[in-house]
Amino acid sequence: MLKLIRKYLLPIVAILVLLGYGCKVSYSLSGASISPEIKTLTVKYFNKSAALGPPALGQYFTERLKEKFVSQTSLTPVDRNGDVVFEGTITGYTITPQSILPNETAANNRLSITVSVKYTNLKDEKNSFESSFTRFTDYNSQANLSSIEDELIKEVTDQLIDDIFNKAFINW
Repeated sequence: MLKLIRKYLLPIVAILVLLGYGCKVSYSLSGASISPEIKTLTVKYFNKSAALGPPALGQYFTERLKEKFVSQTSLTPVDRNGDVVFEGTITGYTITPQSILPNETAANNRLSITVSVKYTNLKDEKNSFESSFTRFTDYNSQANLSSIEDELIKEVTDQLIDDIFNKAFINW
């Protein structure tokens, strides 16, 4: 039995290990494919140019984006000159009526947030992009917006950040 293991299993394991070292892509638990050359990440402040929305929305979005990358990758955040850089602007924050009732009132409203993102990959420029992302959530129009707005913003922000993460590192 020991001879069989030495003869067949050890060479197979050795080949698999060598193949693993030859790969040019590393993977994280999130399914992200990030080149091993990429070690650092810079997330610049996302300014809010949208007319509506809380004044601190830019700060909140920026911090949530950093948290996503730190928790889902092995990248080290740096203030400037990262191997990959995220920057952008919150360009839209709208509340629109949905599901109009017979009495011409809305049963639901929709909170939409749009973010314009520039992603620069300094190690592989062909993976860089500039895109706009929009996500939304619906809520009961009878609800007091000020009491649920933080929860709605968190939900939409998480969707946006997932979209940005996926486009940058999962290549969808």
